[in-house]
Amino acid sequence: MSPRPARPLVALFTAGYLASYLLPTIVGRIGSGLGLNPAEAGVVGSGLLLSSAAAGFTLAGRVERVGARRAARVGLLLAAVGYALAALGSDVPLVVLGTVVGGFGSGTATTVAASGIAALRDPHRASTAGLLSVSVVAGALYLTLPHLGGGHRLPLAAIALVAALAWPATRSLPTVGPADRAPAPAAARASAPLPYRRSGLVLAVAIVGWSMAQNALWGVSSRIGQEQAGLDEVTVGAVFAVALGSGLLGILGAGVLGSRLGRAVPIGAGTVFIAGCIAVSASADGLGGFAGGEILWNTGYPVVLSYLIGLAASLDPRGRWAVLVGSASSLGVACGPLSGSVLVETVGFAGMGLVLCAVLLLLAVPLTAVALHTSGRPLVFGAVRRRGGAAAAFVAAGAGAPSGTVPQLGAPEQPVTAIAVPVADPARTAYGPAGPRPSGG
Repeated sequence: MSPRPARPLVALFTAGYLASYLLPTIVGRIGSGLGLNPAEAGVVGSGLLLSSAAAGFTLAGRVERVGARRAARVGLLLAAVGYALAALGSDVPLVVLGTVVGGFGSGTATTVAASGIAALRDPHRASTAGLLSVSVVAGALYLTLPHLGGGHRLPLAAIALVAALAWPATRSLPTVGPADRAPAPAAARASAPLPYRRSGLVLAVAIVGWSMAQNALWGVSSRIGQEQAGLDEVTVGAVFAVALGSGLLGILGAGVLGSRLGRAVPIGAGTVFIAGCIAVSASADGLGGFAGGEILWNTGYPVVLSYLIGLAASLDPRGRWAVLVGSASSLGVACGPLSGSVLVETVGFAGMGLVLCAVLLLLAVPLTAVALHTSGRPLVFGAVRRRGGAAAAFVAAGAGAPSGTVPQLGAPEQPVTAIAVPVADPARTAYGPAGPRPSGG
């Protein structure tokens, strides 16, 4: 893959996911800067994520029809204006409005980026580049923001600035619209019944709680570090920067592990491991416990999520379960910050960790059961091709890790990161060196 077509997508990816990367400091600073209690600040964070997820629901599968350039520019404009409005506002309603508008813009940019990356000849390479970019930007902000003053203005202004800086990259995006699109060859098959409804429903319900638990911790992690572990904001920011980098190691680990253990063991054992990390981080009373819990959690989370995405995609050759499960995950993601804040106010940080740990241990049972039940259904290569857009929609809908990691679709017979999109597939829109071409679906 030529690096040129991936550059605008990486820029969009960075601008779209930066808000979720900075969620702990956003929630913490909005609470302290505007005099909100932790639960109220958590509501603001949940509103941002829910708005971002709503954009993914709205645009998933429609980017090509609207035109990638137009959708990306609208998203970046909403993000820049919304977060700038929130940064400049000193009243709670104005800040909430700005974060909601900015969140929808972030979700729009993420949707365009995910859809474009899924159509590239080497989507894993572009995803990795996006992860590296947003990790570097977020890590740099976590290291520098504490030295520039407190309050909610700086992190929100930084997100708005990154959105504005990504605008020039949209010139390279395609402008395919309704008049340029070929008839969708898959339209005649749209009425086919949804397969494996019981397994898909169990997976969708379980992943709501699974995703909520992850973001419940992420939304209050900054408070845990400062209020319970006794660390200053500089040290907490440094821990987050290292943890974000560990997420990349998790992605690489998923690729190395591949299909050696199947899906059930990584999902079941991985969820138990994550539960333990959450309990350790939430009960930390010093740097060692806090840093260890956060770093190990960020390392293990994307490994499990990558197998969950592969599991959802394996249930339907056209990826409908991938989209539905991704939508369910986004609901959990959006409820995470509020849930975490309410639990902290009710049972304290350590109590919250124990509750989330127990929830994940319970959810590991149905998730593992679905993986075992469906382990005999491999993903054929043609199905993976047709499913690429659905996997992108899964991520764009808000199913990415709190640290912004984007796992790759996997199959039982091959490594999670080894799936490639064929060069000549008339049923896709390619952002390749030859430019966009009409897609059939």
